[in-house]
Amino acid sequence: MRTKVLPGYSGTLAAGEVRLLRMNRPVRCWLALAVGAFLVCWLAACSSSGPSAGVTGTSCGGTRTGANVPVTIKVVKGSVNCGSVLQVENSYAAMMKAGDVPGNGGGAPVTVHGWTCQGYPTPQVLRTGDASQCHTGSAEVVAELPVVPSTGS
Repeated sequence: MRTKVLPGYSGTLAAGEVRLLRMNRPVRCWLALAVGAFLVCWLAACSSSGPSAGVTGTSCGGTRTGANVPVTIKVVKGSVNCGSVLQVENSYAAMMKAGDVPGNGGGAPVTVHGWTCQGYPTPQVLRTGDASQCHTGSAEVVAELPVVPSTGS
């Protein structure tokens, strides 16, 4: 392999390394700016302010029940940490699926990470669309079934 010596450099470089060092100044500046911008954006995303807060009337996102039915978690009272509430709902669904919740179909109240969760009876689920609810002393969320469009029959 052929090497070249650069003025002011005591070692030797391969031909490809010489081209990189001889890159014109504007290209090096743009490259440095691009790398810097990427790092700033990456650091900003990594240091964001954590899980979002949900207040009465807002949605914390979707999950699935113990029967694998999609639901949306809606805040009906107070203010909650949506990340924590979704974790509570997922734990409750896992308990339901494993048969760890007493009652007819697992409808009895059970404590999950400091929240009390309970499933609703089928007639109430069909009437309201709410599959279950979890609450603390100051907040309450419900697991809402998706709205099914009417067939018009």
